[in-house]
Amino acid sequence: MESITEEILILVKKKMAEQAAYGRDAYKELVEETIEYFREKGKLTDDDNNEFIKDQLMNMWNTVESEFSKNK
Repeated sequence: MESITEEILILVKKKMAEQAAYGRDAYKELVEETIEYFREKGKLTDDDNNEFIKDQLMNMWNTVESEFSKNK
């Protein structure tokens, strides 16, 4: 996994835990929000393929869901 994708995933999981938002829709919303945050901060640019990054993160949903299920 690319480091930027990993950074985004870490922040998304942190936000999920803070907001107790564990559903797929919440995950998707947080992924989109975090990608936009990274764009605003200059960590992602127009040269980055945001859709590809989003797709990678959405493909990790089952893994993320399993992690949170184990921690309950």
